[in-house]
Amino acid sequence: MAPDPLILVLDEGTTSTRALLFGPDGTIHGCSQRSIGSSHPRPGWVEQDAGEIWAATLSCAREMVTAAGGADRIAAIGIANQRETIVAWDRGTGEPLAPAIVWQDRRTADICAGLRDGGHEPTVADATGLLIDPYFSATKIAWLADQVDTVRAAGERLMVGTIDSWLSYKLTRGAHVIDASNASRTLLMRLDGADWDDDLCNLFSVHPASLPAIVDSAGIVGTTDPALLGGAIPIAAMIGDQQAAMIGQGCLTPGATKATFGTGAFILTHAGAVLPRSRHRLLTTVLSQVGGQRDYALEGSLFVAGSMIQWLRDKLGIIASAPETEALARSVADSGGVTIVPAFAGLGAPHWRSDIAGSIHGLTLGTGRGELVRAALESIVHQIVDLADAFAADGGRWTMIRADGGMIANDWLAQDLADMLRLPVERPANVESTARGAAMLAAVGIGLYATVEEAARAMLPPMRRFEPNLDETIREQRLDRWHAVLASELNR
Repeated sequence: MAPDPLILVLDEGTTSTRALLFGPDGTIHGCSQRSIGSSHPRPGWVEQDAGEIWAATLSCAREMVTAAGGADRIAAIGIANQRETIVAWDRGTGEPLAPAIVWQDRRTADICAGLRDGGHEPTVADATGLLIDPYFSATKIAWLADQVDTVRAAGERLMVGTIDSWLSYKLTRGAHVIDASNASRTLLMRLDGADWDDDLCNLFSVHPASLPAIVDSAGIVGTTDPALLGGAIPIAAMIGDQQAAMIGQGCLTPGATKATFGTGAFILTHAGAVLPRSRHRLLTTVLSQVGGQRDYALEGSLFVAGSMIQWLRDKLGIIASAPETEALARSVADSGGVTIVPAFAGLGAPHWRSDIAGSIHGLTLGTGRGELVRAALESIVHQIVDLADAFAADGGRWTMIRADGGMIANDWLAQDLADMLRLPVERPANVESTARGAAMLAAVGIGLYATVEEAARAMLPPMRRFEPNLDETIREQRLDRWHAVLASELNR
């Protein structure tokens, strides 16, 4: 009997790149990981080396091809990626023309403010479902073309894309494509349009000829150069990481909600095939496009989640590793009155304030490691409670939430999320939801399963459920303190 086909997923995050092997039942048969560095040449700037991203991804992919027993054992490749990060490269050489500008980067805040002051945000929001903010890709592209000599001089050789575009181009040595979920994060595609919008491209000073072709999230877009991985493997799925996680959690019907805790925290609620509109500064995004048909989602994004833990470890040195945070949070009865506003890269939804900086309130001589760590974790949960209120006001009230990402392996955090939301929180036994979502789409893309729903039935893992049990008085006291501190920062 022939062995089951395997699916190779390239999961490109902000701090690492990974390659995972999935079986058709969702079992993970191997994982390889490499760290990806970031640089901060100026305050608010976040850059990465696109060449490093490619080299690390290729190295991980080669390890998994070897682990699989060769390229002929792999039926397809799926790509999930950090979304708004932008790479510019030369069409002739295939080499980067500048550092990649990461989604967290705030260098275009003044450009965005000028566009908002010019009255463009309502029109842009209606067309794209997004707000004018440095978070999204368009102003990053414009900045590169205006400020970087090598990009400006490239002319017709210039190619620009998100990380899925960069990796697919390098793997195939030429396919310049982007899936609809990633395209919907650029500010350059109308949510009801099939291609780049000329008016939006003109507004943001982006030349459409440099942009990739928009394709389905599932379906073969090209095959790998045989010299890279030892065979021609079809690339059968490309999707933004947060949308991938939603699919990988089985949130496939309207109202289903997921939260992913990575570098940031990203909450999506399935909105179905009808384009939703937010009145409370949530985002509307393409969830996926399969067979030319789109599903949409409402999204709220927090810029800081796992990066808060990195800050505690790498900058403050009060923990040696992320798992320590659970024991430290449990070691104290509460945060000792400490409240953290984690605006290291501004505040995301529903505030969208790029001018707010991070701050710590309520420090005393009794504040220790436990109080600081607990306050850091609480700050993430408090923001998600605010998001839940915004979703409810837009008609997207949550009834249950599925959580994933490495940070939510912390049982204390999962329970606190359930307590503060007053909702059950489900966590999959295998938290690799992002990679699993890309694997499910790739399985559909090569015809292994007929639909995403069929792939989910075969590939989803069991769930652990956390039920709320916090005293309501304590909950209200925490939220009152959080909102008072947040208001003081917002009104400065």
